Amino acid sequence: MRLTGPLRGVVVLLLLVGFTWLLASALFRGESSLSVRNIFTGTREEPTQSEMRPRRYKCGLSAPCPPKHLAFRLVSGAANVIGPKICLEDKMLVSSVKNNVGRGLNIALVNGVTGELLETRTFDMWAGDVSHLLKFLRPLHEGTLVFVASFDDAATKLNDESRRLFEELGSTAVKELAFRDSWVFVGAKGIENKSPFEQRMKNSKSSNKYEGWPESLEMDGCIPMRPSLQG
Repeated sequence: MRLTGPLRGVVVLLLLVGFTWLLASALFRGESSLSVRNIFTGTREEPTQSEMRPRRYKCGLSAPCPPKHLAFRLVSGAANVIGPKICLEDKMLVSSVKNNVGRGLNIALVNGVTGELLETRTFDMWAGDVSHLLKFLRPLHEGTLVFVASFDDAATKLNDESRRLFEELGSTAVKELAFRDSWVFVGAKGIENKSPFEQRMKNSKSSNKYEGWPESLEMDGCIPMRPSLQG
């Protein structure tokens, strides 16, 4: 049966409206990769490898930091085998690859206003001299960020003054830090409250992951930059 002119026009119009609706629905659902052939066959193209790959943010964070915040990740050493890592703004400040890790406390000092690395040092807390650590911590300037990651033993040589200096930087765990505990910490000179960036894993025979050592700790986050003191 042949369609008359007016009826044929109505059919064409309906087909056009239906096609437009299908295309618009696909686009609004974020399915812009659908082709005309896919719409009519009901099939969908598989996403590419680049589309499936999760987005990576600074220092491997799962989400980006807000403006005027510094992205960081700290990893303590694993037993006395794998060294610690300190990453800031996607730059590795301390790692075995950089050959600047050591037994004890691994510390990076950062300008809290600019995010600039000031210095990295290691302090042997098993056989070293704690006076070197004291001379390092005493003259810190207001607003200096202090990143700490332990490796092997970070506590044996600590004395009352060194523990107090870390408490003044915002630490709550350092007063109980003991032989071969794992410890990661971010503090600041002049901090008014206790730091929210700190973890400690106690050395315990009943729960140690490695023979004689607890498991490695990993901590990341976003640190607000300090405003400049200059007008």
